[in-house]
Amino acid sequence: MYESTAYLPPGWPARVPPPGTDGWEQSATQFLLDCCPPALIDAGLPRRQLVVLAHLTEGFLDGQHATSRELLAGLRASLSPWVEPEVVTVAVESLQAVEARLVRLRREVGLVGGAVRGVVYRPRL
Repeated sequence: MYESTAYLPPGWPARVPPPGTDGWEQSATQFLLDCCPPALIDAGLPRRQLVVLAHLTEGFLDGQHATSRELLAGLRASLSPWVEPEVVTVAVESLQAVEARLVRLRREVGLVGGAVRGVVYRPRL
């Protein structure tokens, strides 16, 4: 998608070009904004401070992931008295899908956040 000799680690978001290329900061900013809660953007999140934006986005994703894990741990026990087993299974599977998405997204945000902080990724031998 982007021509560059820069190494991008596994999990790097496809829509963000490599650091240092044309459009890198704008793409990274838009990617991070798309990953953080709308209320944070509405509250005046500093869009031009990429380190702040990355840090806050990482924190919110960590919180969402922790909450999804906590919900998942007790979901069957909490819902079983109230709904049919099939409904519980659908709820569990839905939450597992959300959790998988959060894990992937957190990795992407973490990689972009690292690059924003000056990390240069190198292939492992």
